[in-house]
Amino acid sequence: MLQPEDYKEPACVFCTDFYSPEKETVQTVPLQRIFQKLDEHLGRNDYAAAERHLNYWLQEAGENGDLRGMLSLENERMGLYRKLGRREEAVGCAAAALSLAEQTGLLDSVTGATTLLNAATVYKAFSMAEKALPLYERAQKEYEQRLAKDDPRLGGLYNNMALALCDLSRFSEARACYEKALAVMAHAPNGALEQAITELNLCNLAEAEQGLLAAEDEIERRLDAAERLIETEMLPRNGYYAFVCEKCAPTFRYYGRFFYAEALENRAKTIYERN
Repeated sequence: MLQPEDYKEPACVFCTDFYSPEKETVQTVPLQRIFQKLDEHLGRNDYAAAERHLNYWLQEAGENGDLRGMLSLENERMGLYRKLGRREEAVGCAAAALSLAEQTGLLDSVTGATTLLNAATVYKAFSMAEKALPLYERAQKEYEQRLAKDDPRLGGLYNNMALALCDLSRFSEARACYEKALAVMAHAPNGALEQAITELNLCNLAEAEQGLLAAEDEIERRLDAAERLIETEMLPRNGYYAFVCEKCAPTFRYYGRFFYAEALENRAKTIYERN
């Protein structure tokens, strides 16, 4: 089954309001350059290099007293460790990021909401949905107050929150969140991949709620929709596209679409090798 840790990259908390020239009293780490290099490592599926890169700059930020830089880097580290299935490190990064958001006064902001979302996704990934849900709900409150209704970050929040609700067997609430995610990502640049992920998650919800036989028609319809979305011609065939293909493949295989699952895996391999 597709899980959020399989596809969802942590949202980056770097933004222009992080640093105020009037208040800056520490030497800050170059986040934009750091994240560009990180994207290169991830685009090659080189997670070991990505980990070394983040750890190096986290140490630099700590030595400089750059708490906000540390916050950004801890957000990235928790996502990386979550993706690698390293529970202890991911949960530790989540706790550190939440503490840094509190220390910097950013918890009640979009930046803080992003940190809450990332931490909640870690907890959900490691079977702690009850602990995750209050963080999702707090992030939802901040996002809905501060972001435009078609902001892609809202789509990511709704999708991940729905997964936690499914774990708690709150299916009607989960379905409502998934529908919100689909609506938001319909207006997002290259949002088709996120919509495809949501369609596959709705397959899983339908099976959990109704049983496989009763949900067969809905599952087939949503598999068709997900395939059409993945095949959208305008989507850039980059590292993220490859990552989504690779991680969507098991869900297609689970529901009997073996040839398409294999095609997605081969497509992802080709993109990674090219990068």
